Amino acid sequence: MIKTERLILRNWREEDVEPFAAMGQDPEVMRHFPALLSHDESVATFHRARGKIADRGYGFWALERRSDGVFLGFTGIQDYSPDLPLTGIEAGWRLARHAWGQGYASEAARAALAFAFETLNAPEVSAITATSNLQSQAVMRRIGMTARPELDFDHPSLAKDSPLLRHVVYAIAQP
Repeated sequence: MIKTERLILRNWREEDVEPFAAMGQDPEVMRHFPALLSHDESVATFHRARGKIADRGYGFWALERRSDGVFLGFTGIQDYSPDLPLTGIEAGWRLARHAWGQGYASEAARAALAFAFETLNAPEVSAITATSNLQSQAVMRRIGMTARPELDFDHPSLAKDSPLLRHVVYAIAQP
């Protein structure tokens, strides 16, 4: 568990399933993803995320507001999937719409970066998103990441005609 001034990054609990599944059905939350997630897909993602954290001690943690315990989404770090042209540690986040615009993504991502650098001694952490996802790119810049255009790529799991095909990469080196 990681605590910030306003947030808790923690492993997933059963009560997170329904609000997480609702996020996966929200067209605005999923705007920069190829499709909405079915309830079953959200449940499977929940179990994978919880298992990775249990096995490794890190992953995409559930994000909770400290003041009232409300589930806000997820933020964290994980090893890059082998199907992507990147290696090392990936930072990522996805928040429910009610949590947007309050600085939660940046606050939680900074805590995840600190964990990566201080606990895992990662030399660098990067993040990826579709070229169109300007909000996520803004978070990347706010947490000190810089664009790495030489690493940008076409996502291998997306159709060649997908408007989400091209992905940008931002990175930050260990301080």
